[in-house]
Amino acid sequence: MTSSPQPPTEPTDPAGHAGHSSHADHAHADPGHSPAAPSGHSHGHAHSHGPAAPVSKHLRKVIAAVLIPFATAVVIGMVVLWPGGAPGHERTGVGFDRQTQQGTVVALQHVDCKSVNAAQVPPTGDASTPEGREAIAAQNGECKKATVKVGSGPDKGREFIEIIQPGAPRQLTDGQDVVVAYAPDAPRDLQYSVIDVNRKLPMALLAGIFALSVVIVGRMRGLFALIALVVSFAVLTLFILPAILQGSNPLVVAVVGASAIMLIALYMCHGLTARTSVAVLGTIISLLLIGLLGSLFIDWAFLSGNTDDNTGLIHGLYPNIDMSGLLLAGVIIGSLGVLDDVTVTQTSAVWELHQADPSMGPRGLYRAGIRIGRDHIASVVNTLVLAYAGAALPLLLLFSIANSSMGSVANSELVAEEIVRTLVGSIGLVASVPVTTALAALVVSADRAESPAATAASGPLRGGRGRRRKR
Repeated sequence: MTSSPQPPTEPTDPAGHAGHSSHADHAHADPGHSPAAPSGHSHGHAHSHGPAAPVSKHLRKVIAAVLIPFATAVVIGMVVLWPGGAPGHERTGVGFDRQTQQGTVVALQHVDCKSVNAAQVPPTGDASTPEGREAIAAQNGECKKATVKVGSGPDKGREFIEIIQPGAPRQLTDGQDVVVAYAPDAPRDLQYSVIDVNRKLPMALLAGIFALSVVIVGRMRGLFALIALVVSFAVLTLFILPAILQGSNPLVVAVVGASAIMLIALYMCHGLTARTSVAVLGTIISLLLIGLLGSLFIDWAFLSGNTDDNTGLIHGLYPNIDMSGLLLAGVIIGSLGVLDDVTVTQTSAVWELHQADPSMGPRGLYRAGIRIGRDHIASVVNTLVLAYAGAALPLLLLFSIANSSMGSVANSELVAEEIVRTLVGSIGLVASVPVTTALAALVVSADRAESPAATAASGPLRGGRGRRRKR
């Protein structure tokens, strides 16, 4: 009963091989029966090994010799760079840097815009411009007069009036929950204003539906994926963002934080196995390539990273932050999620190919795996480009309205940032396929002599295999 202390992967193999040994021997004499043995072994591995095939003790040591120092360096980097919280500053009252409270629209009435816009400059009568149309609507249209009650903070219960112009993008309704900005230095009648609607309930409901669907379909693996997602956000909000605000190099912080997220997410979701370790190695190499290319082309293209109101506000509040480094950090973190998917998929594909046909060498495994990877490359690159294009769609519409040429659009810093972000990330994704496939093919084929599938067809190695079971 030497197999009893071993995981379920080991005890099932002796029975499987005992049942198929005669078929394996007969397969050499009769090619017509050759599919039977691989099919039988593939079925056995699919149930016994699950997501991870066993590898030799030597290979485990080699992989550990690479990953343990890397993981140790990541932990040391997080300890050294740990910020201890975001630095405080005096609020500017601009953009997101405002004090906010919760509020509710308690009354809403329709009024003539003339009665509430008396101080506005009279319209010129020219309706051909947006300013002219807005001015005419402000004088002749129907406005809304909302009474908003503050629901939190020191002035809880206080009411104020909010005027909604007919052309305003945000139209309030009676009983609607809103977010209000508080300006303590302003005159009392102007201290509060509505800046947004409260979307917490629909967002929380959508998050609950997402979590439930992941757990129902993914079961325990889905649950671990959700836990890894929470941990990833914790690393992002508790380490990466505060460390950058404290003045640490954004690139170094992003590399350390992204590495921590990668290690936690991959091992938590896919197990502490050689297969996951190969995916981690492929991801590390690809992230290094993305970092090098991103640094080169961001400097070469003179991208400052300070292109809109939000980045301008960050630079104004924390002038010591390297904005171009922040741009590169965003490229690395943004590419990590898709990289994980590609490297795990390629590693799993090579492992499954080896289990289906243990006689395949590293070259055959690489060729078969790279054929799968080419399909993956086509879909992933297209997905990444469309994701960035969708995020920049309003900006692209503005260029289209201005009838700008493709060259001038691509040359503008706003679009150039997205182009560099997309292309650098895509190059890293493309490179991850052959790199991870080659690593997986070398690792899994180097273990052939000790794997259960190979020892079934090789009688003299059964004694060695039996000794391996006792480890």
